[in-house]
Amino acid sequence: MRLFYLSLFFIIGAAGLTFYFSELQNPGQKANAVIIQEKAVAEAKALYRKAVIARVDLKSGPCLSNDLMKDWVVDTAHDPRESLDDLPSNQCQAFLEGRAKHFVELDITGNLIRVR
Repeated sequence: MRLFYLSLFFIIGAAGLTFYFSELQNPGQKANAVIIQEKAVAEAKALYRKAVIARVDLKSGPCLSNDLMKDWVVDTAHDPRESLDDLPSNQCQAFLEGRAKHFVELDITGNLIRVR
């Protein structure tokens, strides 16, 4: 039984050290991703405000930009989601075609729904 606990101790310790040293190699990777997401959300909200000022009809939940930032689009949708939001004509083509890998989704009143 003592051998079992000793083995368990070493396994948990090795896993913890592996995690610790992997974080030391890329200390800012997670922080950088958060900064990029925050910038994308801020840019999306600014673009939304411009669309409102320009009196763009947002009732159908249109794509606001296929080029928000590199690899990012900004889309609008209803919250809760409606079938209208799933129409390809109301989605960002760059994301559907795989040219963009990330999106900011705002509701039709400009509130954040999700970031991916």
